[in-house]
Amino acid sequence: MRTEDIETVIIGGGQAGLATGYHLQRRGRPCVILDGNARVGDNWREQWDTLRLFTPAKYNGLPGLPFPAEPWVFPDKDEVADSLETYARHWELPVRTGTRVDALEAADGRYLVTAGDSTITADNVVVATGTFGRGPSLPAFARDLDPSIRQLHSSDYRRPDQLRDGPVLVVGASHSGADIAWELAAGRPTILCGPDRGQIPLRIESGAAHAVVPVLVFLARHLLTRRTPIGRAMMEEVRFHGGPLIRVKRGDLADRGVERVEARMAGTKDGQPLLDDGRVLDVANVVWCTGFRQDFDWVRLPVLGDDGWPTELRGVVPTAPGLFFCGLAFQYAFSSMVFMGVGRDADYVARQIVARSGRPAAAGQRSAA
Repeated sequence: MRTEDIETVIIGGGQAGLATGYHLQRRGRPCVILDGNARVGDNWREQWDTLRLFTPAKYNGLPGLPFPAEPWVFPDKDEVADSLETYARHWELPVRTGTRVDALEAADGRYLVTAGDSTITADNVVVATGTFGRGPSLPAFARDLDPSIRQLHSSDYRRPDQLRDGPVLVVGASHSGADIAWELAAGRPTILCGPDRGQIPLRIESGAAHAVVPVLVFLARHLLTRRTPIGRAMMEEVRFHGGPLIRVKRGDLADRGVERVEARMAGTKDGQPLLDDGRVLDVANVVWCTGFRQDFDWVRLPVLGDDGWPTELRGVVPTAPGLFFCGLAFQYAFSSMVFMGVGRDADYVARQIVARSGRPAAAGQRSAA
């Protein structure tokens, strides 16, 4: 078994992990970034084909490098993936791809990271695997659906031709569910079920958005934070419920013929979806847009609350010195889980690591590749 000793291990090579690595590297602290994907950005490449960001390129740069597109272009998922790969290469960040972490444990006042047949001991570990860990959230009754019904979670959905011919039920009516339902309704009967979470009051790609979006960005970064009552209320909504419709609106769904029902899917009856209003649906497909469950089972440390979320503040875990998180929803503000906020959070985490680690590293010891 290969064994190494590195000051800081960053687990996850997405935007949060890369930004943290950037801030540590520029402060002269050695680190390594471990990512289970074959290429930097693959977590974006594996999203559905038509996915585009909800924020324009001018707000999607990472620290030290703007997003490579015109300011008011809304990048697609492959452009985002390529920008992350370019970022890692530009700053020569110490990323190891194809390295999936199996376990994180305490070890004699430090941390032990296990990845396959390799282990790394570290003073600091930053968990940057994303807002919701690694697991899609599916209700237990999903297994009771008739085997002839094609089931996909939104994380596995790529395009309409993955589904069987016939009607589809999309479960979960936040922005991802609405976007997928709208796309599917172009070629088949589509039902979208779940509570209405509202919608933002403008078209994000309209001329008016050029004036309004900067105001929304300011609010997302500076008002909707864990320090304000309105921010803490929003945090609860974002972490445990869905967000409002953003690009696809209620009217768009209606115009395309999506049948919108606010009842929740409550179970099954004779193998078919059963809504909590008693209606049984005859469908050939179900797409679960039900979010992700916290899946930190590989973090073998008592740092998770009863709700499954890490017990952190701004990414710092007070009960486990040297353990940090980055990229969580509302790590500090509403903006934390998107590009325009992750850089600030990564900088804060990096500063805590530097303060904990002491003097700057010697020249030539800035990273571990």
